[in-house]
Amino acid sequence: MSLADVLVRFTDTKTFRRGVHPPQRKAASAGAAIEVLPDPESVMIALHQHTGAPCEPVVKPRAYLSVGDRVGQSKAAVSADVHASVAGAAGAVTAVTLPNGRRSLAVPIKAGPPKPAPAKEGEATPPPPPAPLAGRALYDDILGGDWSIDAANADRGAIIAAIRAAGLVGQGGAAFPTHIKLMPNPAKPVSLVLLNGCECEPYLTADHRLMLEAPGPIVAGLRLAMRACGAAKGVIAIEDNKPDAIASMTATVAADADIQVVTCQTKYPMGGERQLIVAVCGREVPTGGLPLDVGVVVVNVGTSAAIARAALRGKPLTHRVVSVTGSGLVHPRNLLVPIGASIASLLDYCGGLRPDARRIIAGGPMMGFTVVDTATPVTKGTSGITVLAAADVDRIAQTACVRCGRCLDACPLGLMPTKIAHAVKFGQMDLAQKYDLMACCECGCCAYVCPARVPLVQYLRTGKGNVMRASREK
Repeated sequence: MSLADVLVRFTDTKTFRRGVHPPQRKAASAGAAIEVLPDPESVMIALHQHTGAPCEPVVKPRAYLSVGDRVGQSKAAVSADVHASVAGAAGAVTAVTLPNGRRSLAVPIKAGPPKPAPAKEGEATPPPPPAPLAGRALYDDILGGDWSIDAANADRGAIIAAIRAAGLVGQGGAAFPTHIKLMPNPAKPVSLVLLNGCECEPYLTADHRLMLEAPGPIVAGLRLAMRACGAAKGVIAIEDNKPDAIASMTATVAADADIQVVTCQTKYPMGGERQLIVAVCGREVPTGGLPLDVGVVVVNVGTSAAIARAALRGKPLTHRVVSVTGSGLVHPRNLLVPIGASIASLLDYCGGLRPDARRIIAGGPMMGFTVVDTATPVTKGTSGITVLAAADVDRIAQTACVRCGRCLDACPLGLMPTKIAHAVKFGQMDLAQKYDLMACCECGCCAYVCPARVPLVQYLRTGKGNVMRASREK
């Protein structure tokens, strides 16, 4: 069956088996237009914001950097360069905790103009460099303007090179280097680029606002991605709880015969690559495999906009849209923020925390990580900051597993989370891997439905970390 036949066959609202339906709670920020966060006093540019090898710093302390200057670089095949998001003086390399709890080396940048160089005798004082863009000018530079392109005649190698030089990674959370994902593989040809606009995580609305306000760069990036990997078709998948985004993207691609918008059922985790591919085109990625194995490349809408900016304007990934939301926040907003800004600076701009705020999460409540230090910097994969109030925090005590099987019914990958968790708990890693531990996508469906409140996803995440650490040691 051809790809076209598959797409025609699935003409109704797309869905997948299992999954859960948590409360969406997106209303607080869904109507909030994207605002530009003013440059903070300093940013912390982590050197390991991506899947793959960390970068090495390429700037010296006290060196003055302009926005977009390269800060870290790696010669490894799987890696992504990092760039300055504000203009200012670089500091000494230090260590920082990332939103996912891991540690990384980082280069601090103190924002501000350079110190004027003393004029040589008989010469005029050199003029200061132009001030970096801010406010609406920065917004227009990143998201506005003309994004028309003749992608059919674009050079594939040049697109890949621009993406790699810009340090692009998946902005949906996994942070896999985009140039690797789009690099043509003759042994595994790509027939479809699937643009992920589902944003199934509760509370978060960054992608939703991006599809409303900046459909131009999103579609331009999709065309460039299709050209780079040789795909003949492009599909934009959006959950049916975003009818305005569906209308916006449909109008933008109305003249494109090779791109279509499909509506997906609002279900978690519809935004997962494996679930989305099954829902849209009926293809199942094999365990341990990649979307490439079924001829599909999945790209987040934020990543797509960044592809257009990299390939058409030669600009690296220095800013991203972040939802700062939740019932424990005074003013939920969607912000265009410099990468490396502290979570505290985002919270302060949104009016700070309410008195009943209890938990700050990097990401959403299903897959996010609890933030213990608001000095933690925003990274390329930070899609949101969610602040939960006391009423939202489940304090029901954990009890023993009752073998009810709800986690098996909810797991979108058909795994047995309770068996895997027990194996990890008692150090039986061979047994955990026998039950396909490494296939787990850590979506949190199992923990969400567990009546005993067993922290299943934490067990599985710990087990995967143990396996990968043992593999590195070997």
